Amino acid sequence: MLSRRTFTLAAAAAATLPGQQPQAQPAPQSNIRVSVNEVIVPVTVTDEKNRFVSDLDAGDFEIFDEGRKQKISYFSREGKQPVVVGFLLDLSNQSRLHWKTYQEAAKELVWNLLPGDKKYSGYLIGYHTEAELMVNTTSDSDQITDRIAKLKPSGGAALFDSIYMACTRRSLVKGEPIEPRRILIIIGDGHDNASKKTMDEVLELAQRNLVTVYGVSTVAFGFSSEGEKILEKLALETGGRVLYPLQGLYKDVSGYLSTPSDEGNYALKVGTGGYAAEIASGIFRSIAAVAGEITTQYIMRYIPDNTDQDKVFRKLEVRVPKLPLVKIRARTGYYPVGL
Repeated sequence: MLSRRTFTLAAAAAATLPGQQPQAQPAPQSNIRVSVNEVIVPVTVTDEKNRFVSDLDAGDFEIFDEGRKQKISYFSREGKQPVVVGFLLDLSNQSRLHWKTYQEAAKELVWNLLPGDKKYSGYLIGYHTEAELMVNTTSDSDQITDRIAKLKPSGGAALFDSIYMACTRRSLVKGEPIEPRRILIIIGDGHDNASKKTMDEVLELAQRNLVTVYGVSTVAFGFSSEGEKILEKLALETGGRVLYPLQGLYKDVSGYLSTPSDEGNYALKVGTGGYAAEIASGIFRSIAAVAGEITTQYIMRYIPDNTDQDKVFRKLEVRVPKLPLVKIRARTGYYPVGL
């Protein structure tokens, strides 16, 4: 966010204050005033083999705001940085196929990211025909995993409404979005058929709230979903990424397409222990990758020298000039405060 003055964080205004109980009904919006004078840019750098590059210094990076190179005023590459994570779980009928495995994987992700330290917080939103704040912001992972264990999928999918709820209807942690940072992890296939909010509305809301979105897709091998484009857009424009744990099941199986079977040419037969084990392995690898990336980001801040206060959305670009082959993930832009 950008401002050289005190401003109103409208998107986060409806959240309750830390320590309050979650509201049975959405609380009326109120203003939360925060003093910020820097743009915050979390950055992930990976090499051509998708391994994290974690030994860079501030001098290795360049940040451009609307094409103008900026001076980095703050830089950190410390691991295990404080975060508040929203776990958004798809409870629609679409998630039934591998529900039990994803249920266990979601619990594993919660335990991984909320190890009991107060600097790590999270909350759970389940979405089907409607979005529901199931566990408000807490550092107690068991509160979230206990609720996940009791869930069953049914109905439609209100993904966009769940993102809106994550930005407006949960308790805040002191210091966010600077420290801790805000993360959303969507476990689902990305489709939406029940929301009142639109894609554009919630994407802007996420960008204004400095939220980084990650996706763990539940789309099965050999299938595709229109929701993939939604997940990819949400992640790309906020600096996250999407993982597809079920799409690479056969990458290490030689000649699987030439192995005949009644249900199709699959070397790992559906319904067998080998198939189930590979499904679980793929999902848990993706869970580990998301957790690893969240805690291995570089954090940079800068005070823009751009005085154009009328620009509604400003484009950002991060470069590592000395390493042209690395992949850089960072938010694509930001909304100046007050616009």
